[in-house]
Amino acid sequence: MLLLFIYLYLLLNIAVGAWAARRVNTAQDFVLAGRGLPLALAASVTFATWFGSETIMGAPAKFVDGGVPAIIEEPFGSALCLFLVGLLFARPLYRLNITTFSDYFRIRFGRSAELLSALIMIPSYFSWISAQFIAIGIVLNVVTGIDQAYGIIISAGIVMIYTLLGGMWSISVTDFLHNAVIVVALFIVAIPLWQELGGWDAIQQRTAVRPDFWRFGPEWTFKGVMEYIAAWITIGLGSLPQQDIFQRVMSAKSERVAVRASYIASGLYLTVAALPLFIGLAAQFLHPDLPMGSDQDRQLLIPNMVMKHGGLPLQILFFGAVTSAILSVSSGAILAPAAVFGENVVKFFQPNLSDKSILLTIRLAVIVITVGCVWMSLARDVSIYDLVGESSAFSLVSLFIPLLAGIYWRRANLIGCLASMVVGLAVWFVCLLLDTTTVPPMMWGLLASTVAMGIGSLLSQNTAAQSALYTPNQ
Repeated sequence: MLLLFIYLYLLLNIAVGAWAARRVNTAQDFVLAGRGLPLALAASVTFATWFGSETIMGAPAKFVDGGVPAIIEEPFGSALCLFLVGLLFARPLYRLNITTFSDYFRIRFGRSAELLSALIMIPSYFSWISAQFIAIGIVLNVVTGIDQAYGIIISAGIVMIYTLLGGMWSISVTDFLHNAVIVVALFIVAIPLWQELGGWDAIQQRTAVRPDFWRFGPEWTFKGVMEYIAAWITIGLGSLPQQDIFQRVMSAKSERVAVRASYIASGLYLTVAALPLFIGLAAQFLHPDLPMGSDQDRQLLIPNMVMKHGGLPLQILFFGAVTSAILSVSSGAILAPAAVFGENVVKFFQPNLSDKSILLTIRLAVIVITVGCVWMSLARDVSIYDLVGESSAFSLVSLFIPLLAGIYWRRANLIGCLASMVVGLAVWFVCLLLDTTTVPPMMWGLLASTVAMGIGSLLSQNTAAQSALYTPNQ
């Protein structure tokens, strides 16, 4: 019975994709839902940007093992990112009426910046998409007993189909439905656990043996402070120059809706995302029979608890919603690099391509990216949480500074932009190879990207001409 309802959830996604396909006539319809989402849909789809495997499975696994210090990156960093989108970036970017983030780099800096940003942005998504596929494979394995590899392949095929059909329209509608169901499911699971556990006083007593469990600040050593800052900025700043968050915010029907949707989504992340953390902690205390010896076991903590200690209605509600939510996150993550490839790589070399040809190119890219990420999911044995962090670090060291400087520093120019992208990425990669520990590699990369932007822009010519292309007040 549970398996039947899981299949019905999955078929619902395909049905929504088929319905949404009727509203897709142009590439912008496919990528940005025609920039027509009302506040409810815009806030829901923005909140759902990362509300998938890392929030429901990855973060609780880190939380039960390391407490609050282990989850600064997610969910707190994610909430910071969504807040900063509304505060600093939604207004100036929405006014440009562009389809991808790389379009912004073309307008502000030039064609070469557009191409380089696209070539950097596209591979940054592979780890993230792989994390979603691994999570859905784990869920299907727990629920049905099907081999995880087959679960990854089946789920990837489904998400590819409904992404191909409806693009952002299908993602927006399914996200709204899945968010409502998953929030209800999490509350249904959490409330009895709260009562059984005995409330907040009982939680504090049980965690008292771990004095740093609730520590929100850093460990006051140089290394501890550096790691704390790195945790905040990995997703908090690293996901700002990403196409998936851009296309969700820019799908709003107005500039005001885009800003408000970002703030609402940030608030939801600070509240709703706390539910899986509590459920994981309660499961650890109340059900010691559940395996928790390894990170892989802890990622399965909530699914295993629902399977062993929840009734069939709860299992149907929870696993159906979780499966669909992760698929929706996967769909948005696949659409993002596919859109950048079509709009900013293929169109760069063939600028006279028709809109219909671009739309076909994006859909073909969806297929190729899905297949590549399935291979990556099967070939790598890395935690979901680490895969997501790896993806955000990639864009943090290469794209964040050019984005920020391009909007808020008039003297930023093409040379500074290119230098910032290349130098930041190169320094980060070298530090990864050297395995720097006192200062995390992403901190070195971010510093190098900042210095390269400043030196490159100040020493190069035609600064005034470059900066005149775009200003925040435009």
